[in-house]
Amino acid sequence: MDRQGRPPRVQRPPATRRRAAEERAEAAAHVERAADHHGTGSACRGRQHPAAGEAPNAATRPAAAASAAPAGVDKALEEKKKQAEAAEAAKKKAEQEKVAAARAENCKRAMNAKATLDSGMRMARLNDKGEREVLDDAQRAAELKRVNQIIAQDCK
Repeated sequence: MDRQGRPPRVQRPPATRRRAAEERAEAAAHVERAADHHGTGSACRGRQHPAAGEAPNAATRPAAAASAAPAGVDKALEEKKKQAEAAEAAKKKAEQEKVAAARAENCKRAMNAKATLDSGMRMARLNDKGEREVLDDAQRAAELKRVNQIIAQDCK
């Protein structure tokens, strides 16, 4: 900070100084074109002005603006459509991967259950009261049938 409490001046690099000078010159030229175009010293904000010596043509400006605007809108609209389609495709792919992972897990469990049922060792389940029940032959056959259906459905 200097004596007046201001921060020290920072020297801009030459490229930045050159760019700033070019921007100031361009802004001054824009104001001059606006003064020539309107006959006033006020600037037209955001509009293109004819170059020095060119006569303004009111008939061509709206046509040029009308033709430029839909092209920009169409490009933006197409870009949005592409993004939406890409997002939808990614969502579908993620859903398919999720379903495939669930099927693979179900297949793995069913294969393990089938191996256990085919081994012939005794199996027990917990009933509603929390007591262990040993499966008899009819229950074992029904469980084996259910496991085979799951394998046929999920293990493709």
